[in-house]
This record gives sequence, structure tokens and C-alpha cells, in this order.
Amino acid sequence: MYAGGGLDAVRELLSPDVVWHVPGGSAIAGDHRGRDAGMAYFERRRALAGGRMVIEERRQIADGDTVVQLADGSMELGGETLRWRTAGVYRFDGDQVAEAWLVPLELDAFDAIWRRLN
Repeated sequence: MYAGGGLDAVRELLSPDVVWHVPGGSAIAGDHRGRDAGMAYFERRRALAGGRMVIEERRQIADGDTVVQLADGSMELGGETLRWRTAGVYRFDGDQVAEAWLVPLELDAFDAIWRRLN
């Protein structure tokens, strides 16, 4: 998806009233409420990254309606490789994500990367 693939499958994965929480003060931070706002968040993140972002999923833990996924992100910018690590916490309602929390393991570093892309 972040490299420019279709977004229809992502849209279907989000509940109509999804809330996607992203901490910090960068252009992607905030509480994105509703499917359209969630999709706008993904599209904004993809546009800022310019197809350079790679997300590598690490481990996943599921318990009831909640899934925690560890993931590493990276992208090339001006000859430099930028890296971050996150935990994503997802609460499902059936087969759709009802609420998500992106938890950068180093918030200041995560914010600095996404501020550079503004």
C-alpha cells in the first residue's frame, strides 16, 4: 500500500467509525476519526514518503478482539536511511479495525523523521 498499491482492500478493513491514533506533532499525527479520515491519513503518509517507505512486520500477538504488531519502518532520504520501530495496537470489531494506536518506540526520532518530510 505505501509503495503505491491499491487502497480498496485497506478501506474495507476499516470500520466506518474507525479511530486511528498517531502520537506526536508531525504532519501524520492526530486522531483520525472515521473511514474517510483514516484513508486520508494513509494517503498523506504515502504521499510524504513518496513511495520510499518500507514496513517490515516483526511479531504479532492476538488476544480476543485485540492484536499487537511490532513493525520496523525505513526509507531513503537524501542518501540517508531513516529507520523507526513501532508497536501497532488494533482493536477489531469482527473483521474490521475499529480502533488503532500507533506507538513509536522512540517518539522523538519518529516525529523528527516525519517532520523532515513535511
